[in-house]
Amino acid sequence: MMKLAIASALVGSAAAFAPAPTARTTSAMSAFTVDNMPGALAPMGFFDPLGFAEKADVKTLKRYREAEVTHGRVAMLAVLGFLVGEAVEGSSFLFDAQISGPAITHFTQVPDGWDALIITFIGAAEAQRAQIGWVDPANASYDQPGLLRDDYYPGDIGFDPLGLKPEDPAELDLMITKELQNGRLAMLAAAGFLAQEAVDGKGILEHFSS
Repeated sequence: MMKLAIASALVGSAAAFAPAPTARTTSAMSAFTVDNMPGALAPMGFFDPLGFAEKADVKTLKRYREAEVTHGRVAMLAVLGFLVGEAVEGSSFLFDAQISGPAITHFTQVPDGWDALIITFIGAAEAQRAQIGWVDPANASYDQPGLLRDDYYPGDIGFDPLGLKPEDPAELDLMITKELQNGRLAMLAAAGFLAQEAVDGKGILEHFSS
């Protein structure tokens, strides 16, 4: 992975170059509180055993959700990168079959120059995402840096090329919940993949075939 996971992440990160979203009027974009946040499903409900949400104000709560949805998206791409990267390793179309072994070693095998290109692309994408959703540091108060814009909904960077975003508020909440749940599962899976390959030095697909 790391080549393919990061390469996959580049595709997702490119979403940050979409134009800033316009004002939202759906329930999912309304006042951001624990009571109306999508993402809670039975039987766990709103799972917050350490009470982070209860202790957070609205601005902090939005930052928590921004972090969760962003990490979930990266994790989903990373899981795909693990599986695809190991499945096609050794193929002639991928750096002349120079990359092989567990996915966690792939990035170190990328030919010179590609690593800098990948890092530059991700940095540019993240900078654009920050411009869309975050308050300019020059305009933020000294005691509250890193705030999201008041009109920005966590994760809504305006990227919807296929027009899948529902207009109905209830359907939008459901779609957001599905993305969050898949992202949460992917974060656990990606962590498991990383740990497993670090422990025994074998690729994930190699474990499946053994």
